[in-house]
Amino acid sequence: MILQIEPQFGNCEAKALTEYIRSGGWGTEHVKTRELENALSTFLGVKHCCMTTSGTQALMLSLMALGVGFGDEVLVPSLTMVATCNAVRAVGAKPVFCDVNDSHCLDWTSAALKINSRTKAVIHVSLNGRSCGLADIVRDCYERGIPLIEDACQSLGSKHQGHYLGTLGDIGCYSLSPHKIISTGQGGFIATNSTRLYEKFKGLKDFGRQSGGTDVHPEFGLNGKFTDFQAVIGLEQIKKLKERIYSKKVMYRIYRDLLEGEVEFIDSPVEFTPWFVDVYIDDCKKLHEYLKERGVQTRMMYPPCHSQPCYNEDLYLPNTERASNRGLWLPSSVNLKRKDIEYICKTIKKF
Repeated sequence: MILQIEPQFGNCEAKALTEYIRSGGWGTEHVKTRELENALSTFLGVKHCCMTTSGTQALMLSLMALGVGFGDEVLVPSLTMVATCNAVRAVGAKPVFCDVNDSHCLDWTSAALKINSRTKAVIHVSLNGRSCGLADIVRDCYERGIPLIEDACQSLGSKHQGHYLGTLGDIGCYSLSPHKIISTGQGGFIATNSTRLYEKFKGLKDFGRQSGGTDVHPEFGLNGKFTDFQAVIGLEQIKKLKERIYSKKVMYRIYRDLLEGEVEFIDSPVEFTPWFVDVYIDDCKKLHEYLKERGVQTRMMYPPCHSQPCYNEDLYLPNTERASNRGLWLPSSVNLKRKDIEYICKTIKKF
């Protein structure tokens, strides 16, 4: 079976983790976590990165730091992994579901019409590393005084107008789960240029205390701390990030060259780094089953969040529905061999 995605951990991660354990490290968030935060800040070109337990937790901490809570509303695209809207709901606010544009990012023309006095933030999801229309959203949110959170959990390595995604808004949230371009097993982090917000993140993820080693809690907080075990792995993974960005771009180009005219692709700028290779076809469910029977694992596009049973909102979001019904993610591991891609494309052509 050719897997749709698989993590890539090797001897260097095993060696580094063994050395750390033998050194007597406690495993909890400490020096190695700070090293990883500094390495990520340097890569992204931001002042601060704050490690946490997941991309979902990064979103929750971001909303909490902005003071978003009960009675508030947050604009979110309906075409996203459910974690985006769940984070809003988890802090007591209401996710206001919006449609997407042709690149499957937040359609600002229609979304902006949903802004009202209860709107306390906007979450832009750079789905699969894309960001069409982001510059307009950044400018408009700034002019309106509405904080912009970038859900860049699928976008580490992608850029928009020369800047890494997750660094254009007030806050960027990233995931390091097993199927991301680099991984620490689970985990995530927040990027910002605001020292004030960074200090808020640190307190909120440590039960609301201002400094470790005390039991005084000026504000409500959670346990969102990272571990040095994960950080040791992350420090090895980030060494491979630029190489993996290149590999993802090459993979996408091979797929596109071999399948052009057979399936639909989204036109994407050169700065785009795909998380997964996504294609669009009317019979995507049948293609999904056809490939599975022939040893190729694929993944269907997300169902619209507004129609998920846990939300069940009756909305008409045509672009979201169309993308969800036609989208298929093809095998996209960074170690995927060309002969495997050729087999996959040959099988799709037969279908």
